[in-house]
Amino acid sequence: MSTPTVYDVAEQSGVSIATVSRVYRNPDSVRAATRERVLAAGRELGYVPSGSARGLASRTTGVLGLYFPDIHDAVAESVPTADDTELMLYSDQVIRGMERAARQHGYALLIAAAHAERASEQLAEVAGRVDGLALLAQTGIASEDLEVISRRLPVVMLAGDRDADHDHIEVANFDGQLELTRHLIADHRLRRLAFIGGPSDSPDGEARFRGFQAAHLEAGLPLPQQPDARGDLTQDAGRRAVEGLLDLPGQRPQGLVLANDQMAVGALHALASHGISVPDDMAVTGFDGIPLSRVVRPALTTVRQPMGRLGQEAVELLVARIADRQRVSVARVLPVTLIRRASCGCATH
Repeated sequence: MSTPTVYDVAEQSGVSIATVSRVYRNPDSVRAATRERVLAAGRELGYVPSGSARGLASRTTGVLGLYFPDIHDAVAESVPTADDTELMLYSDQVIRGMERAARQHGYALLIAAAHAERASEQLAEVAGRVDGLALLAQTGIASEDLEVISRRLPVVMLAGDRDADHDHIEVANFDGQLELTRHLIADHRLRRLAFIGGPSDSPDGEARFRGFQAAHLEAGLPLPQQPDARGDLTQDAGRRAVEGLLDLPGQRPQGLVLANDQMAVGALHALASHGISVPDDMAVTGFDGIPLSRVVRPALTTVRQPMGRLGQEAVELLVARIADRQRVSVARVLPVTLIRRASCGCATH
């Protein structure tokens, strides 16, 4: 089957080649109805715009791509620090690992943050400029758009839903949260724990909640049916979630288990503003192991996941897939480590 070209898309959508080019390069310059008609034709044909003349001729660019959700944490980014590495968030660590590994294999790395209102156009733009593409967690990409891209390029999914058609790498979210919650229940004898989760469409966050549930079942404690609150994984979301829990009538929890470190740091701020001592009055834990987790006070008990290794493994799979497009898809689960610190009542170390 021949590779569809810009000419094929123009003919099928009934517009000029220049219009097709504008749709993929500057979509806002084209009327919405025309833009959707061109994109629909492109999806049907399996067209991926090329990023360069070199790519048109050889179908190679010497570039790998990473497409990740744009979770802007204004609070985290505004914290003054003498060392910027202390503010590196989850996606920053993945990018660093992927960039280092790509360079070792002779590739450059193109990164793009997903914006929901034009995710499909963005993905097409990135895909046209790379030899292989990694997608990190929830990026708002429709399955049909991803299918079109994966016909032309190797695709690796990092975290998020596992898909039998694509290589996939995740961390042991369930196991890590199970071990952490066991620690709170068995070692600190906490019985009333509240779980603050991420968005309900986050497979990683839901796996962590299932680990939280499993620890309660093991201990013979009442089974939580759903997270006590949710947030968008930012510090401000953690602060607001905790504010809401503190306003509820009834007995307060003995510990807060948050779906990631950023929300856990926000929880620490909320508790401090209410005069609630951590861990004396309430324990707090996170998940990820970002650098900020060790410099906040009290230092945060968390589950450290190998974020840099996620990026490195993504490159290894993409390079292997570029060399052999026919091989069977691979699924990998990377181990995590429980880090005990002061926020749960353990000694800082």
